[in-house]
Amino acid sequence: MISQSPEIISELLIDDGTFPNNEKLPLMVYKNAIAIPNDNPAGVVERIFHNNGWGGSWRNGIYPYHHYHSTAHEVLGIYSGNVTVQLGGPNGIVVDGQAGDVIIIPAGVAHKNLGSSTDFRCVGAYPPGQNWDMNYGKPGERPKADHNIAKVPLPDTDPVYGESGPLVKSWGIN
Repeated sequence: MISQSPEIISELLIDDGTFPNNEKLPLMVYKNAIAIPNDNPAGVVERIFHNNGWGGSWRNGIYPYHHYHSTAHEVLGIYSGNVTVQLGGPNGIVVDGQAGDVIIIPAGVAHKNLGSSTDFRCVGAYPPGQNWDMNYGKPGERPKADHNIAKVPLPDTDPVYGESGPLVKSWGIN
């Protein structure tokens, strides 16, 4: 069910003056990381995340406006359809995602659904003990958001590949 050789996109997204993004931890995209079954696709993604220590999962989509979380890292596992996501704010990168792709978003990195198929769905999850907040790039959110981001601990594992996944090496975990 898990690909041992996904295409990996890694991008460090810097502060754009409105969105803090994360100048220390790169955004990670695993293309075709999970073979999505016809039977219970969301449950399969949830189980993979859960088995690797990421929880607090939910099923839905991605909001159609720029937002970020200053108190948690987030993983999104696409289990149906496709989506175009902008990451890093209005001047950030654009990624096309499809069923089987996983996007790992460090605390502070803005994300927005630019458009998706009608059947687009994803599972989101977080490292243990991390509870997400919502920020929109509005005046007054910072410097509190910057302070929060600096305090978010690294996860113990990669949400797909566990203790030896690409995230572990990229983020300097362990």
